[in-house]
Amino acid sequence: MDSAVQARQVNLRAPSPEEAWQVVLGQLQAQVERATYRTWLEPLQPVDFANGTYTLAAASTYARDLAESRFGATISRQLSGVYGNPIKLDLVVTNPAGQQRHGSASAAGDAQNVTGSQPDEEAPTSEEPRAKAGRKSPAASPRKLALARAYGDKRASVIQPERAIVVTQYFMNNWVALLGHSAAHLIMVARSMCYWNPLNGELRNVIDTEMGELAQRAAMSVRTVKDILANPGVQHYFLRYKVRRMMTQNGVRTAGITLLVRMDDPLTPDDQKLHELPESEHWYTPDFGPGEDEEDDEA
Repeated sequence: MDSAVQARQVNLRAPSPEEAWQVVLGQLQAQVERATYRTWLEPLQPVDFANGTYTLAAASTYARDLAESRFGATISRQLSGVYGNPIKLDLVVTNPAGQQRHGSASAAGDAQNVTGSQPDEEAPTSEEPRAKAGRKSPAASPRKLALARAYGDKRASVIQPERAIVVTQYFMNNWVALLGHSAAHLIMVARSMCYWNPLNGELRNVIDTEMGELAQRAAMSVRTVKDILANPGVQHYFLRYKVRRMMTQNGVRTAGITLLVRMDDPLTPDDQKLHELPESEHWYTPDFGPGEDEEDDEA
């Protein structure tokens, strides 16, 4: 009995910094170019995770600044998904020689480098294998092996299993019958262009796009997309849009659409009556209110 309790506690523990970083690396590898990944992301090393702050180490100030400016927000967001809480990223610089970075120890190290003291330069080198060995030790963890199987191989880098769309049984069993397969598919396509993390509440569900892009993604004609977006059921519960226009030398022209996507599933009208749970408030914001999307003539 005690062993079962202990095993359950181990399985529920938060991932170690090394395990979390392996998951994030698997996601980043599928999102950036190979050369960029190998040059700037793969060399980063996890240092610590404490009090909501995840520390990564870069080999130089330039590497740290570049990683922070180009990938800092993405890494923080993906770490938040791994841990299920908002994570603050702290990128630091490690001394390649393994010397301390602060106080008199740093000054002493600089002095030894100037004088060319060979024994002191070799000492940190002998510590690096031990540090790397320490980082490899979690490889035997069943959790890390499972994460590596799911996200770390070449097949996963093509499929990108971390980029998934949540489709409830309720949507499949109830809404598809009401809206039709084409409308249900277009809703899924629109959701795939958004981001929603129910764990931390992060939501990005407003898209600047065009009818043609939606049609291409959904493998439909533009006319079909327009008909679906004009469907009262789709408009009322799932997708709202407004036309973006711009002034040109030839007058006002359509510049695309701004699409608002509902990421959760509402109750069907029948279930609202059955369970006495009416959708009494509009899910969409006032700027996507009635009258915004009835006059679109975009080709």
